[in-house]
Order: sequence, then structure tokens, then C-alpha cells
Amino acid sequence: MLRTAAKFHIGQVLRHRKHPFRGVVFDVDATFSNTEEWYESIPEEMRPSKDQPFYHLLAENEQTYYVAYVSEQNLVPDETGEPVGHPDLADLFGDFTDGRYPLQFQMN
Repeated sequence: MLRTAAKFHIGQVLRHRKHPFRGVVFDVDATFSNTEEWYESIPEEMRPSKDQPFYHLLAENEQTYYVAYVSEQNLVPDETGEPVGHPDLADLFGDFTDGRYPLQFQMN
């Protein structure tokens, strides 16, 4: 059964279930919308189903900032209450308030 209702929302701070990074959702795809090459680069035993929401995150780990594309099954809410330090946050969002980032403009 195809499930396309997103569990998480834009501006929410999430962390990866298995890998040590966290980030802020800035876009959501109802189902997988990246390249086959990207998908095939994931080890087969770890590949998520394509039939679920995938999230674009402004992500950070202890070493760097980057953009991540992650399946819903691999994300959980970040419970630290701490802001994310990604340098591109100010381009999209307002100040971190009540555990989330409000959008600065209307998206389509």
C-alpha cells in the first residue's frame, strides 16, 4: 500500500535513526524522487522502500554542514531542544522558536 502522508513537517528538527546527524526539514517528497544512481549507492540490506515520504534536510554532524535526503523510516524527532547551526537556515527560516523553525516565505 502506498503511504504518502508525511509524518514530519517543514521547519521541524529531526535526527537520523542510525547515523549521527540531525537537521531541519526544508522540503518533502511524497515518495522517492532522487536518482536511481543515488538509490543504488545505498547498501541493499539498508535500502529503504521508495513508497514513503523522503525529506530534504539542512543537516549537520560534528564535522560539517550539508543537505541530506532521508526516508521517513530513518528519521525521528530531535528531542534535544537545541537549534541547528546550518549556515543556510537563515535563507529559509526565521529564528528557532518552541523547538522549530518558522518559514520566512510562502512556498508553492
